[in-house]
Amino acid sequence: MHKIFLTGLAACICALALAVWGEAAPRSELVYASTKDIRDINPHLYGGEMAAQGMVFEPLVMNTKDGIKPWLAESWEISGDGKVYTFHLRKGVVFTDGFPFNAEAVKRNIDAIIANRVRHAWLDMINEIDRTEAVDEHTFRLTLKHPYYPTLIELGLLRPFRFISPRCFVDGQTKNGVSGLAGTGPWVLAEHKPNQYALFAANPSYWGEKPKLSAVRWKVMPDHQAILLSLQKGEVDLIFGADGDMVNLDSFDALRRQGKYVTAISQPIASRAILLNAHQPFTGERAVRIALQHAVDKEGIIQGVLNGSETVADTLMAPDVQYCDIPLEKRAYDPEKAAALLDAAGWILGKDGWRSKNGQKASVRLYYNSNNAQERTISEFMQGNLKKIGVEMKIIGEEKQAFLDRQKTGDFELQYSLSWGTPYDPQSYLSSWRVPAHGDYQAQVGMERKEWLDKTVTALMTEPDEARRRETYKEVLTYIHDEGVYIPLSYSRTKAVHVSDLKGVEFGLSQYEIPFENMHF
Repeated sequence: MHKIFLTGLAACICALALAVWGEAAPRSELVYASTKDIRDINPHLYGGEMAAQGMVFEPLVMNTKDGIKPWLAESWEISGDGKVYTFHLRKGVVFTDGFPFNAEAVKRNIDAIIANRVRHAWLDMINEIDRTEAVDEHTFRLTLKHPYYPTLIELGLLRPFRFISPRCFVDGQTKNGVSGLAGTGPWVLAEHKPNQYALFAANPSYWGEKPKLSAVRWKVMPDHQAILLSLQKGEVDLIFGADGDMVNLDSFDALRRQGKYVTAISQPIASRAILLNAHQPFTGERAVRIALQHAVDKEGIIQGVLNGSETVADTLMAPDVQYCDIPLEKRAYDPEKAAALLDAAGWILGKDGWRSKNGQKASVRLYYNSNNAQERTISEFMQGNLKKIGVEMKIIGEEKQAFLDRQKTGDFELQYSLSWGTPYDPQSYLSSWRVPAHGDYQAQVGMERKEWLDKTVTALMTEPDEARRRETYKEVLTYIHDEGVYIPLSYSRTKAVHVSDLKGVEFGLSQYEIPFENMHF
């Protein structure tokens, strides 16, 4: 059992929480069920659950529904040339191990992040940092090589620009692990037993408004049916998640109809799509990719699989995402048109019901995350769609890590893709397209103008002129749409189910955060 030992009153609270372990949870302790363990929540790495990282570690500024808000920095100035950011830090803040939060701690954290530059390459800001300075105890200055318009947005993301006590660094760095998990946030990780549970205690020394709960128990339950049974038995208070990871929509609707639980669903938060790999023989043909766009019955998926809970996506990015309100051709469900496109491309329908060309069968593999409650059902629906036009689709479920590893190799024809949602879309999401470890890169690498695309996205991030930036987004998103490397399906939503006496359950700006600090019984 891995324990993080705390100091002072925090340790007392944890001891109390541990003393009642196994007994009925007091109403000041919330039990949250997740299919995933929190894993390593080092805020400068990517192995941990983002919601857990956000409970413990905080940023200089916070992305909110009302825009960028001060957080560990009370205020800031930006130089006229857009390259120098001077942050005035909040006074009296300490990490939970007693180390003071000051400009030197900020500098050491950001320097540690920069030292792992290759791992953070998806975030272009890493490459734009020229200099970090602790001007005085409560003033930190960040100097960039070029004006970089998403600077404040990216400083407010859930990772990697969050702050951990320098006492937790190993050999002055964080890239090879940390010796502790002391942050400044409203929660302290009191105990973690991998793949069983994590116990978060309220931070009694928190500088801001303190959580209303005394503790959150993050209970790991990989089986969706077990989660539902535990909710019904009163062993779980909250189920919360996006894209089917926590509860499928049939179960969600059944719980809503019971009237015993409170159910909630967020506004559209991210784009659900299917990647079509332009670097594979069959899907490498643009005509094939466009045909597949017309072969998928999106409305049928929305109504038949997603129970009408989401809206059809005609474009990769929703029109209400910044810079993405672009007039693009709508590719409606039209199996006859799909068949005609395949005929014209030389993929001829045989007597066995399958198409072929030069002895090659029209066959694709669709990989999905087997832990996702919805992806298999959507896959089976699409399998029927493609069969109608003579294309065989094999459905292969993989554990999440294997699914992610496959993205790095490009060994797929079709694979699920979910954009990162607000506040990552569109800038950080597009920036990640240039990283070979991402499925988007692997799917796009077969496109004729991939090199142009990557260079254009790079230039876009440092474009200071708003009008030119908007025009460049239009060029990039139009090209991606024309190439047909994504089949947009729907705009996904986050779902929550909880016991009726739990109050303050709200959705955050990002699909990756869970605002436990607002919840109470």
